[in-house]
Amino acid sequence: MALTALGVHELAERVLACVCQALDATAEEVTGHPGCPCRACVVPGAPAWDSCEDPCDNSGGPGGQLTVHVARIFPSREFPAPDQTVLGLRGCTPPSTTAAELVVTLLRCAPAPTEHGCPPSCEELAATARIVHVDAATVFNALMCCLPSTGGWRGRRFVMGEQRIVGPQGGCVGVEQRVIVALPGCGPCPGASS
Repeated sequence: MALTALGVHELAERVLACVCQALDATAEEVTGHPGCPCRACVVPGAPAWDSCEDPCDNSGGPGGQLTVHVARIFPSREFPAPDQTVLGLRGCTPPSTTAAELVVTLLRCAPAPTEHGCPPSCEELAATARIVHVDAATVFNALMCCLPSTGGWRGRRFVMGEQRIVGPQGGCVGVEQRVIVALPGCGPCPGASS
């Protein structure tokens, strides 16, 4: 069976919702933590770093940007390794497992130099580092806790990838977390009779 048409996108949406919910829960537990940014979306490809300090068009919500995008989709006979097996020339020969690598990117506003060109103070840098470190732990924990439940009663196989601190660049700093997720083959092959 092939992938369902919406399977990858629905997984990305569930991951986004899970991470956002975890960030809001963390904001209730950790004093001064901003929670889930108002701008939270599934994006087509790597996100543009253009919303780090926008607090939701002056609505007063947390600034920053949370995105989930698909970096790659690939066949995997021995999950999570990519499969290089040559497949048949006719018909639909789906792999035993299809894997998707998702990237969760959480960006916050980075402290900037003063109008006189002086660097941010150590206190400003330490406060931003605290937010980034709490975000890093929250994103990691959210994926570890939520991904198993996205596969129904059987669970879902996944491998946590690298987490990196990204930036500061363009007024943004944050966290990028990669995860490789096994996708179920539940759809019919195109043109196959039911």
